[in-house]
Amino acid sequence: MLEKRFTLAARHTDIRTEVAAGFTTFMTMAYILFVNPSILSNIPGLEHSAPALAAATALTAAVPTLLMALLTNTPYALAPGMGLNGVLTFDVCLQHRVPWQTAMGVVVIEGAIIAVLALTRAREAIMNAIPMGLKRAIAVGIGLFITLLGMVNAGLVKANTADAPLTYGSFHHKEVLVASIGLAMTLLFVAFRWRAALLLGILCTTIVALFAKVAHLPPAHQLLQLPQFTTLGRADVLGALHPALWSTILAFVMSDFFDAMGTILGVGQQANLVDAAGRLPRLREILFVDGFAALWGGFCGASSATTYIESASGVAVGGRTGLTSLVVGCLFLLALFFSPLVTIVPAQATAPALIIVGFLMLSSVRDIEFHRLEEGFPAFITIVTIPFTYSIARGIGLGFLSYLLVMLAQRRWREINPLLVIVSALFVLSFWLS
Repeated sequence: MLEKRFTLAARHTDIRTEVAAGFTTFMTMAYILFVNPSILSNIPGLEHSAPALAAATALTAAVPTLLMALLTNTPYALAPGMGLNGVLTFDVCLQHRVPWQTAMGVVVIEGAIIAVLALTRAREAIMNAIPMGLKRAIAVGIGLFITLLGMVNAGLVKANTADAPLTYGSFHHKEVLVASIGLAMTLLFVAFRWRAALLLGILCTTIVALFAKVAHLPPAHQLLQLPQFTTLGRADVLGALHPALWSTILAFVMSDFFDAMGTILGVGQQANLVDAAGRLPRLREILFVDGFAALWGGFCGASSATTYIESASGVAVGGRTGLTSLVVGCLFLLALFFSPLVTIVPAQATAPALIIVGFLMLSSVRDIEFHRLEEGFPAFITIVTIPFTYSIARGIGLGFLSYLLVMLAQRRWREINPLLVIVSALFVLSFWLS
């Protein structure tokens, strides 16, 4: 039944591989179950709502991930997006004093806009208008981004220090030692070509972390808890339509739209789902589910949900179909009741998997024609901007603008797709407002 539903043989995979891939993806993104509530609980009115926010986070991740599995048969997983939750909390709610219900209404509206763009094929047309060199550059930039996330989680790289924006971590800290041991073990598993190398690496590193007291087992009586849904359905959509919030809605749409677009393209290339022309199968459905996820996240009160770059970790294990996403979605449903158990896995345990996935995603760089200025320079800008700014959307935007600039300088404006001009103008507006 699963073979027929998910066409496993046609994508050169099997049930065992897909299940292992699903567990791997879940492990690498499960941190959102406690990170998202910790960020959102800074909002006035949500200070004491961590259990409800954890339940909202799990539900926000589970439903669209299951839809992605069943509607698109692709290995993408979704959850509340890091970055947008911070903007929602510290900029929209704390700095501009927007009530959290209204802020969630903003998220519902931006999700609805993205879903409509997907249904009208506008979003699909924009994705297909991106030059192939930039598509490859997006995948490489995301690979470096994932690597940087892994290095920071491992403590091998420290960000925002007094001496430098980025510097190295100290091996005198046991957290760095645990992550380094985990990276060495995971690398060995990959070198041995074990099929579940990344998942095994996460589990083994978690055991090392428990012995080193970097991770801790929760008390037995706290392993099971009933979910609370007090934030569900509280979004104030009418309040979010106030003209003062229109620029905020535009900023959210642009960021969410292109963050997800970059992730979908990058992970799709790694999964060999992209054809020679750079097109994905069932792209319209993928983009619709991603837009619905943002709307659903606002409805649940968990911030905007999006396609996760950590999906690449499951793809690296061999995940190629919706069965991977089905496993992830089911695990998030279980997490509604067992969220304390999920928190056992520390950031140091998932960091090695992210670093190795980043390495695997760099392979697309060999196909970029850097000797051609109109392809090489925009690709370069995209690749370096994504990790250095912690923003996929910013990297894509600057890549578009540099591509247009080079093409105009070479007097090749007739070759420019008009959609890229429109989108680039929106990027300029978004950059000005942010």
